Amino acid sequence: MEERHYRSVIKAISWRTVGTIDTIVVSYFITGNLVMAVSIGSIEVITKMFLYYVHERAWNRTDFGRVKVVENDYQI
Repeated sequence: MEERHYRSVIKAISWRTVGTIDTIVVSYFITGNLVMAVSIGSIEVITKMFLYYVHERAWNRTDFGRVKVVENDYQI
């Protein structure tokens, strides 16, 4: 089964939303500076969304871990 490109884009956006919130929270705890934390989160959201998309498309090209569903060729 093949996934469409837009599915990978939507998955990337939803995952990056969660990941960016996490990065901002961790950055705030480390720096104690909310402006710095949001700056770090703003930069990484773009770079990691692109990297996730490329990673997802690469995995979509391999059959590793996939099972082909075979329908019965006869009915009883």
